[in-house]
Amino acid sequence: MVDGPILILILIVGILFIVLATSKFKVHPFISLLLAAYGIAFAAGMPVLEIGSTIRNGFGGILGYIGIVILLGTIIGTILEKSGAAITMADTVLKVVGEKHPGLAMSIIGYIVSIPVFCDSGYVILSSLKKSLAKRTGQSSVMMSIALATGLYATHTFVPPTPGPIAAAGNLGLENQLGLVIVVGIFVAIVGMIAGYVWAKVAGKRYRSAEDDEKLTMSYEEIKKQYGKLPSAWKAFAPIFIPIILIALGSVASFPTMPMGEGSMYTLFAFLGKPVNALMIGFFLSLFLLPHLNEDTLTGWVNEGLKNAAIIIMVTGAGGALGAVLKATNIGEYLGASLSTLHLGIFVPFIIAAALKTAQGSSTVALVTTSALIAPLLGSLGLDSTMGSVLTVMAIGAGAMTVSHANDSFFWVVAEFSGMDVSTAYKSQTMATLIQGIVTMAFVAVLTLIFV
Repeated sequence: MVDGPILILILIVGILFIVLATSKFKVHPFISLLLAAYGIAFAAGMPVLEIGSTIRNGFGGILGYIGIVILLGTIIGTILEKSGAAITMADTVLKVVGEKHPGLAMSIIGYIVSIPVFCDSGYVILSSLKKSLAKRTGQSSVMMSIALATGLYATHTFVPPTPGPIAAAGNLGLENQLGLVIVVGIFVAIVGMIAGYVWAKVAGKRYRSAEDDEKLTMSYEEIKKQYGKLPSAWKAFAPIFIPIILIALGSVASFPTMPMGEGSMYTLFAFLGKPVNALMIGFFLSLFLLPHLNEDTLTGWVNEGLKNAAIIIMVTGAGGALGAVLKATNIGEYLGASLSTLHLGIFVPFIIAAALKTAQGSSTVALVTTSALIAPLLGSLGLDSTMGSVLTVMAIGAGAMTVSHANDSFFWVVAEFSGMDVSTAYKSQTMATLIQGIVTMAFVAVLTLIFV
């Protein structure tokens, strides 16, 4: 195999290919990642007869861990969207926070909804509610829009079972520590949400959008009536929070100290805490949200969820294939040795993810690709402990939100559904994601100093 500095050049060319192929030439990330895996394998001098099996095993290995989890999570998200459960969640948060703090309410609503629902879809679902609430309270539309967008973005990049973070956890070997990833991700995402909310208040005083001058066409009550009878708060929140609690308890049960013993209590929570089992329970709980048990819901809604999950699964699998190639060559070892002399530590995954995110637009692709690149480097970066790996996922998540601009579909969703021109969207939304990324990365760096 090839050795020495040429390996770094091969890796750089591979990354540049992914960025240019996806952003400039609009090649689908699935194809781009697979082509990059083949190109790096050939260039690094892998035995030709091993390349196909390495890519196949890498693809199947990561999907064996999270394929079903992504499918179930996406189906649950679709049911929450179509049943009106997301509106129930919003209504519940509004009652708790109160209409005196509508921006904070939108941030919290976005934070919760984006755990199972992709941030793009979440913004579309909640945009009418946001507009109605802004008019009712007399608040700036820009402030409300950025508060919602940054709340959605926070959990989108940090908290499993959102596909990006869960794929990153899988690539870094945290299959049995997913509960810990969720717990840490929840706290890091809160920091990101608060940072976004603070900037939203600043942006609301500086900028205006066309939505600020629009007349309200539909009241909040009329929005709710579109869904018919809304589900109760318990039914709405249960499919999200019960699986998260079960996964967390499963991780606690598996601690080396065995806090739940080794008997039936351990067996029960270790079983229920497996992500596939926990999400299956979440799926069954989501069935209580269906207005009717018929072909339209049991087949139609589930089919829509499966279609939404297909692209995510393929990109994740291709990222796993790339990761397997990097592990099979000497690229990881050489890059790790080189980077260790710079003493950047936890900032390495952040920088790589931020570069990929800014260049090609997709947070999920940035999470998947960066985690595949970083996995062989954990030891040389001093991050090969359990907590070090978990915080690496957080650092990658912070980078994967830095920054959202014109090559990111979420940027255009926020701009279009908020009546912002491009200039205003850059000044408010793009700046918000920059602030979120930097603030959360600073928080992760502090956690690293304490726990690693």
